[in-house]
Amino acid sequence: MFSTPPNKILLDLGVISIHWYGLLVVAGFFLGLLVLVQLFKKYKLPVDEAYDLFFYTILFGLLGARIYYVAYAWSYYATHPTDIVKIWQGGLAIHGAIIAAVLTVYFYSQRKGWNPWKITDLVATGVPIAMALGRWGNYFNQELFGTPTDLPWGIPIDLANRPEQYVNFSRFHPTFLYESLLDLCLFALLLLMHRRRLQSKQGEGRGYGAGNVTLVFLFGYSFIRFLMEFFRTDYSPVWLDLRWAQLLSLVIMMVIVVVTLWKFIKQKTAE
Repeated sequence: MFSTPPNKILLDLGVISIHWYGLLVVAGFFLGLLVLVQLFKKYKLPVDEAYDLFFYTILFGLLGARIYYVAYAWSYYATHPTDIVKIWQGGLAIHGAIIAAVLTVYFYSQRKGWNPWKITDLVATGVPIAMALGRWGNYFNQELFGTPTDLPWGIPIDLANRPEQYVNFSRFHPTFLYESLLDLCLFALLLLMHRRRLQSKQGEGRGYGAGNVTLVFLFGYSFIRFLMEFFRTDYSPVWLDLRWAQLLSLVIMMVIVVVTLWKFIKQKTAE
């Protein structure tokens, strides 16, 4: 399936180079924007606002993703400070992006007088498909791959990019592919939830189900990330035999369960 290690550079123009990672991340952003615009139309919201919201969400999301990753791998960046700005080499933490994006959508919604839960539902829906495409950038950068494997879909990794303990292995689990496929499944589930909401006789205008899509996205992606961390070989602090991203994912899932129960009890009480 994957016969030779990939080249991270798509096009070398001498003065500048076009990297696969950057191209795929940008392409993922545009897929997310397309989904957001279509949802704004479905819910009869001003489409112009979708573009403004997208701009601010991406801007602060990227900033949050980079800050989180630099803090996460500070032991490296403390001695290589000039690499902090080199985002084309990878190093965007999705948890940091999610935190920054949620805060951005909340404050933007408050400013517009919208229900923040409803708007986060729209923004969250496009995130899995954006990540599904963007994760392929990790493949071209030969990063965030999994443990060694003899499976036919194992990916080849150059010696220079292999962890020291795996220098004698040549093929590794394509965690980018696993996550990409799972992200697509999560995206399909979120779209189905929107379809059911729009078809509901109770009506979206009354706030029916607002926030449920966001909660499913956060729980679903946290579960996906928890699973992927069992395969990944990149640096991570470990506590109680779990990697940092796994611990954070568990915390997020527990919070989602509590919030879901609270919403359910609140709805039943109102009825």
